[in-house]
Amino acid sequence: MRRKLVAGNWKMNGSLAANTLLLTEIKSGLNSNPDSAICDVAVCVPAPYFAQCQGLLNGAAIALGAQDVSSHEAGAYTGEVSTSMLQEFDCRYVIVGHSERRAYFAESNELIAQKTVRALQAGLTPIVCVGETLAQREAGQIDSVVAEQLNVVLAAIAVSDLAKIVVAYEPVWAIGTGKTATPAMAQEVHAMLRKQLQVKNAEAAAQVRILYGGSMKPDNAQELLAMSDIDGGLIGGAALKSADFLAIIQAA
Repeated sequence: MRRKLVAGNWKMNGSLAANTLLLTEIKSGLNSNPDSAICDVAVCVPAPYFAQCQGLLNGAAIALGAQDVSSHEAGAYTGEVSTSMLQEFDCRYVIVGHSERRAYFAESNELIAQKTVRALQAGLTPIVCVGETLAQREAGQIDSVVAEQLNVVLAAIAVSDLAKIVVAYEPVWAIGTGKTATPAMAQEVHAMLRKQLQVKNAEAAAQVRILYGGSMKPDNAQELLAMSDIDGGLIGGAALKSADFLAIIQAA
């Protein structure tokens, strides 16, 4: 049975004061709930706050993650953050290919595959994001779009690394719009992704966690997480509110 993972994506939010309050409240909530130990928890924070959050999470059952990483090891790449930098702050996870990176920064499937390989080489767990826009869904292109996004990554990684990745399905049309895929709709795509992973290696595919990243909230988390191929959530806005984030963890 795959262990659930709830990963918060803070996006470009936070401050020294707000981060301290948020993480203190989350830690307190987890410490008071023995059930939380059966779920993995992570927060993917903006790079300027790595040092602060590393200190705040010291000894806590919450892993630190990054929201992006360079495909390059080092060099003249102004503004980029390398895997070796993430390692120095004990980052465990890194999000690659988030829908916002694809849309706003024109990241290609090939670049995302390169970043995935770089993360794996550094011993980091990449959270590989895939998902379709509303136009693509309405055109009946869900399977082809999402399959292509994942296939480029799968072609770039070794079979031995398959079980080391996490996949996050983001229906782009359901992020921040108030719309949410029904549990059945989400499960359908998650099951399709699982079959795709099985083509690479059936045994490893059974171990890969597939997260739902389409506006999971306290009021829909339990139903979504009850689906057989939904192994957790990549949480946006709700990750910035301790009560909401803790409620999702409790549902997991």
